[in-house]
Amino acid sequence: MSGPDMKVTSLDLAHCATEPIRTPGSIQPHGWLASFDAATGALVAYSDNWDTLLGSAEPGPIAAALTALDRRAAQGEHAGAVSLGRFALAGRTLHATAHTHAGLLHVELEQAVEELGSRAPIYTLARHLVPAMQSVTSVEGLCALAAEEVKRITGFGRSLVYRFDKAGHGEVLAEVADAGYDVYRHHRFPASDIPAQARELYRRNHFRLIPDANYTPVPVRFADTRWDRERFDMSLVSLRSISPVHTEYMRNMGTLASMSVSIMVRGELWGLISCHDHAPRHLAYDTRLACEHVGQLLSLQIEAKEDNAQVLEQAVLGQLTLAMVAHLADSDATLQRLVEDPGNLLRLARASGAAVLLNDRCWSVGDTPPPAALAQLAEWLGPRTRQVFHTDQLPTDWPAGPPHSAVAAGLLAISISQVHRHFVVWFRPEIVQTIEWAGDPRKNADPGDGRLHPRRSFATWREQVRGRSMPWSPGEVGAALELRQALIAIVLRRAEEMAEVAGELGRANKELEAFSYTVSHDLRAPMRHIAGYVDLVLDLEGAQLSDRTRRYLSHVKDASHFAGQLVDALLDFSRMGRSALKHVAVDLGLLVRDLQRELTLQHPQRRIQWEVDADLPKVWGDAILLQVAVRNLLGNAVKYTRQRDAAVIRVKALRTAEGEGLVIEDNGVGFQMKYVNKLFGVFQRLHQAEEYEGTGIGLASVRRIIERHGGQVTADGTPNEGATFTFVLPRREAGAPPAPTFHDDTTLHRAASRGPAT
Repeated sequence: MSGPDMKVTSLDLAHCATEPIRTPGSIQPHGWLASFDAATGALVAYSDNWDTLLGSAEPGPIAAALTALDRRAAQGEHAGAVSLGRFALAGRTLHATAHTHAGLLHVELEQAVEELGSRAPIYTLARHLVPAMQSVTSVEGLCALAAEEVKRITGFGRSLVYRFDKAGHGEVLAEVADAGYDVYRHHRFPASDIPAQARELYRRNHFRLIPDANYTPVPVRFADTRWDRERFDMSLVSLRSISPVHTEYMRNMGTLASMSVSIMVRGELWGLISCHDHAPRHLAYDTRLACEHVGQLLSLQIEAKEDNAQVLEQAVLGQLTLAMVAHLADSDATLQRLVEDPGNLLRLARASGAAVLLNDRCWSVGDTPPPAALAQLAEWLGPRTRQVFHTDQLPTDWPAGPPHSAVAAGLLAISISQVHRHFVVWFRPEIVQTIEWAGDPRKNADPGDGRLHPRRSFATWREQVRGRSMPWSPGEVGAALELRQALIAIVLRRAEEMAEVAGELGRANKELEAFSYTVSHDLRAPMRHIAGYVDLVLDLEGAQLSDRTRRYLSHVKDASHFAGQLVDALLDFSRMGRSALKHVAVDLGLLVRDLQRELTLQHPQRRIQWEVDADLPKVWGDAILLQVAVRNLLGNAVKYTRQRDAAVIRVKALRTAEGEGLVIEDNGVGFQMKYVNKLFGVFQRLHQAEEYEGTGIGLASVRRIIERHGGQVTADGTPNEGATFTFVLPRREAGAPPAPTFHDDTTLHRAASRGPAT
C-alpha cells in the first residue's frame, strides 16, 4: 500500500496490517539509494532521483560515481547500516552509509552537515545522560530522562517514550513537549497504529526518520531484470518510503516530522522513543547515531532494572515457598494442608483468595467462588493446565463459567497431577479501569468520501474496562511453578514412604495370616478334646453327678463348641487371604437360587418371602469365594429377620459404570448407621450374642472376598426396619481368557458348608 501513485482506499486500510511495507518500491526524497549484488558488485537497483545529483538517472553514471566508495566495511550481514564516511560528488559533500541484506549491498547517500567534533551529540551523552541514568531507581524515571535527552539533542517539539503491552497497545510512560503540543502522558495508542509486522521491522531496524510527511515518494528502478519490487526487500533501508496511511496518520496528528528509536529488552521490542514536530525537520547522521545510542542505553538500563526487580521478587517469593514447603513437610503432606498457612499461600501470588482442588473436593481461603463453581473450574482447567495456567481476564477466557468476576477476574493455577484433577489456584478480584486513549481507537468509514481513514482526532477518549484483574507478573508465575515442583517432590517422597510402609504392612499381614492359620489349626484339636472329655464324663459318671455339675459341664461343652466354630471361622478367614483367585464366569442367578433352596430347607418352620430378580448378572471371579460371600449375606438376612412373622428378603441386580453385583435387602432388625464402619470388622457384633448366634467374622470375610476381587461392599440400615447390603465387582478385563460358567453347586456346598457367621 505504498508508492507514488497509490491512494488510501477502504480496501487498502482493511489490509494495512498485512501490506508489503518491507517492499514499498520507493524511497523518501531526502537521499539517494543504489543497491549492488553483494557477490558480483553489479548495480541491481537505484532510486529515480539521481538526476538531481548527477544530471542523469542511468545505471552507468550511478555505478561509476560510487566506485570511489570503500564498501568493504559493509560486507556481511550487520545489525544496521555502517558509515562509509563523507565524500564529494558533483560539487556536494555527502555522507554515505551501507548495509548488506538478502544478497544485496545497499548504499544510501544524504547531504552531509558540518562536523561538530567533540561537540557532537554522542559525546555529550557520556557527560550528562549516563550518570543521570545510574542515579534513577524506576523505569518511568529512566524513560523521562531519555525523553528529555532526545528532545534536547534533536530539537523536536515533542519527545515521548511508550511501552508495548502483550496485546501490542502502547502506553506513554514519559513525555516532554513544547507549548502548543498535545499531551499524551499515560495515554494509550492502539496496536493497530503500529501493526505486528511494523513492530517486527522496529525490532530489526532500530531507527526510523520521516523528515516531512508531505513528501512525494521516489520510485526505485531496476537495472537487473531479474529483480522486481516484490523481491526487493528494503527492511533495513533508512530511506525506505512510508505507507500513505501512516503519513495521513501523521498529518491528522498535526505532525509533519517524526523519528522513532527502538527500545530492545532481552531481544524483544519493549517500546519506542518517538519524536514529533509540527514542521518538517531533518537530522544529521551524527545526531541520529546519538539517538540510537540513547535507545541502547535506555534498553540496557530498563533490562537491568527489570532483572534486579525480578531477582528481588524471586528472593522474597522463594522464602515464602520454602516456608510453605516446610509447613507441608512437617505434616502428613496432603495438599489441603496448604490452606492451614493462608498468609503465605496468598502472599505467594499476591492473591485475595486461593483454593486447593482435589477432584470433587475443595478447600479454600480468602475470597473465592463458592464450592460448586470451584468444581466447575476444576473441570474447565483439566485440559488447559499441564503445569501452569494464568489469566487476568477469566470472564473473557471462560465465558460459560459462573459470573464471579468480583472475586475471580484473575486466575493462576498449577496442576499437581496429569491423571487427576489436582490443582492449587489463586484468585484476584476485578479492577475496573478507566483507560485514556489518544483518540478513539476505532476506525470508521468517512461518510463524506466513502473511504476509511486513520482516526482524525487524537483528543482523549476514555474507555471503562471491566472483568479484568491486575496481571500476574513473571515472578509470581515462576514462584507458582517452583511451588509445584516442590509439592510434586514432597508427594513423590511421601508416596515412596507409603510404599515402603505398605510393603512392611504386607509382610506383617502375611506373617499374621500365617500365625492365625497355625494357631487356629492347632486349636481345633484341643477344642474337640474338651468336648469329647465332657461327653465321656457325662456318660461314665453322669448318674453320680449333681444337676449343678451337669449344668456346668453342659456350659463347658457349649463353650468349646462355640470356640471350635470360632477357630474354624478364623481358619477360613485366613485361607481367604492366602489362596489364589481362580477366575471364572459366575452366574449369580443360579448361585442365589441354590442358596435360597438350601436356606429354606434349613428353616422349614420359618415363613420367608423371597423376591429375587430374574436377570441377576454374571460376574467374573472366584466361584467358591463368591459363594461364601453371598451365603454369608443371605444367611444374615435370614438370621436377622427371625423375629418377623413374615420375613421379606429381596435380591436385586446392580449394574453401574463401575461394574455389576447384587443388592440384598431384608425387613429385619437393622442397625444404626453410626456403627456402619464397625460392621465389616473382625469380631465386631452389633447385637447381643444371646439373641443372635455367630462369630463376628462373616461380614469381615465378605469384605475381604469382594475387595480381593477389586470390588466394593457397602451397607445401609435402619433400626427395626431392615438392612441393605450391596456389592459390586468390576467387569471382566479385556483380553482375559474365556472360562466356562460355574454351575456345579455341589462343589460350592462342599467348599462352604459351615454356613454364615456374623
